[in-house]
Amino acid sequence: MRDDRIEPHWIDAFEAVLRLCKAQPDETVCLLTESRSRALNGDLAELAARRLGCRTFRLVVPTPPASRLPMRSTGASRALQGHPSVLAALKASSLILDLTLEGLLHAPELKEILASGARVMMVSDEHPEVLERLVPRAEDEAPVKAAVKRLRAASEMRVTSAAGTDLTVAIAGAPSAGVWGWTDRPGTIAHWPAGVVVAFPQAGTVNGTLVLAPGDANLTFKRYIESPVRLTLRDDHIVSIEGSGVDAILMREHLEAWGEPSAYAVSHVGWGLNPRARREALWFHDRGDINATELRAAAGNFLFSTGANEFAGRYTEGHFDIPVFGCTIALDGEAVVRDGKVV
Repeated sequence: MRDDRIEPHWIDAFEAVLRLCKAQPDETVCLLTESRSRALNGDLAELAARRLGCRTFRLVVPTPPASRLPMRSTGASRALQGHPSVLAALKASSLILDLTLEGLLHAPELKEILASGARVMMVSDEHPEVLERLVPRAEDEAPVKAAVKRLRAASEMRVTSAAGTDLTVAIAGAPSAGVWGWTDRPGTIAHWPAGVVVAFPQAGTVNGTLVLAPGDANLTFKRYIESPVRLTLRDDHIVSIEGSGVDAILMREHLEAWGEPSAYAVSHVGWGLNPRARREALWFHDRGDINATELRAAAGNFLFSTGANEFAGRYTEGHFDIPVFGCTIALDGEAVVRDGKVV
């Protein structure tokens, strides 16, 4: 990892996102970081906000101790720890730039923060080069909103592929959301990079087979799949992991180590819509420089995630994010993605 200096075009990228968030002169903007957050991104965020005349302050919380197992992401930040003074400062801010390692999207404190009227802009813990390439654009909003509308109107999602995937998700009434990359309304949250739509299946609604083929990605391990992995799901839970390669072996061992049924459960399902996000991006940075959120947004991927799903009453720190490429995704029989291409 190199020691990067501040580049003017990286400040421009943060400024562009702040403008989309309608940051105003004299607006109170909180820069929420952890002790292990990427310092460079905090500096870029502050400089961009000051360009716009915002009143900024930094709120630094300790990064929580390591879990009993190695983790890259739990899907829900544990950094705030319900600290009353931290929550008071966040709720007194109209705009929060969330620079924590994992983001507040599923944090237990988020509901209280949004209820105060604050809007939360999550900035993924990525190298600025990644963020700069994926600055959201005004035209990103309409496709995501249209996809969310179709998802919420559907009763069934079926995912198939030439590799052997045949997965059915009953999504009637499943909470769903889409992110296009900025938040400009009080009480809302967004993240950058963006361009993804997901549903959180209710209990007992996911069944079938998901085959991970070479070139798919396990973002928790920050590696591309090199040998086939066949997952069998019944009532939302992975009941078998077949495959003789290292990908299947490590997935089996890691899930078993949690010792929790919820670690095997489905967290969310969805698909990517960002035409600028690149599938091959993992090859171009050291692991410590990226969070790999770009691949989740890559247009046409089927995003499959295991772990916590508060809407189904399941909680665990175990978490896999797996973009699967080359799939056909159909809602009530009508394809929204065909052979890995957005329809």
